[in-house]
Parts: sequence; C-alpha cells; structure tokens
Amino acid sequence: MTTAVQTQPDQGLNTMESVQAELAELKQRVEALEPGQQNKLSMIVFSGELDKLLASMIIATGAAAMGMKVVLFFTFWGTAALRKPDANVGGKDLMAKMFGWMLPKGRNKVKLSKMNMGGMGTAMLKGLMKKKNAPSLDQLFDMAAQLGVEIKVCEMSMDLMGFKREEIIDYPNMEYVGVATFLAHAGESKNQLFL
Repeated sequence: MTTAVQTQPDQGLNTMESVQAELAELKQRVEALEPGQQNKLSMIVFSGELDKLLASMIIATGAAAMGMKVVLFFTFWGTAALRKPDANVGGKDLMAKMFGWMLPKGRNKVKLSKMNMGGMGTAMLKGLMKKKNAPSLDQLFDMAAQLGVEIKVCEMSMDLMGFKREEIIDYPNMEYVGVATFLAHAGESKNQLFL
C-alpha cells in the first residue's frame, strides 16, 4: 500500500509536466501563426488636401507623443505635399511636367477638400488656426520629425506623377518604398488608418 501512495504523486507530476510542455508548444505554434502586434500606428496618407493632411499629422504626432511607433505611407495625391516649393528639376517628359504644373508644389500650397471657395476657405482656416495657436503643417512636420515619425514615400506614385527624389523635402526619417514595405509595417501594427 505504501508503494501505491508513492507512485501516484510521481504520476501526477509527470502528467502536470506533460500538460505544461503541451501548453508551451501550443503557445509557440500560435505565436508563429500570429506575429505579435506592436504598439505601432501605420497610416496611408492618400489625400493631398489641407484638412486631411492636418488630420494625418495631428494623429501621427499625437500617437508618437503617446509612445507609439508611427509610420506614414505617402501615396498618390499625398506625395505632392512632400514636394519642395522651390525645386526645379529638369529631364521630365510632358506628362510629368503636366502633373508638376497641376499639383500643389509643397504642403503650403494644398487646398481644403470642402469649402475651398477659390482659396478663400483655405486662407480662412489658416488664419483661424493661427488665431487659436493651432500648429501649422510646417510645425506638425517638424514635431513629427522630432518625435521619430517615419515617412515612407510610395515609389510607384512618384514614378506615375513624374516626381524625382531631388524635389522631395528633406526629412530625417524618410524612405522610398513599395507597397510591400507598408504592408509589412501594417501587419505588425495595432492600428492602421487610411486618410
């Protein structure tokens, strides 16, 4: 009878160790299937309009100030906001020149998406922002750079619109990438936005 009592606790330990080993293996399998999401915001900046760019940069700087890693993917019309206002780049074909003439040259030339009224609405909003001490796009881009917000510029959009790297602003955390790079960032982010 004494031997039966001694073997039962050993069997219980073996069973418990076996269950723990199985749980650890299952946990590893789940982690391999679903990579952990980081405290990160990945945002597509598609629009080249003042109000939407302001919203993008306010969200980005707010998230970065809260300790999140922030990646902005500028594509299509959003890329125009990244142009240097005084850059004159040669060697462009007719279509690239036309896009250059039609699209705003830099973030300070973008207009409102609604109620622009021939530029009057944009001027009114900028005046109101100044009066209320709200940060301008220039200030938001500066803050974003200081907070480590990364800007990824869509190479395909630049190519389609005929933009060259020499006419894009200087920004410390900027990289020219394809959509696969953005999707990799988005896949590991807790938050993804499209503006």
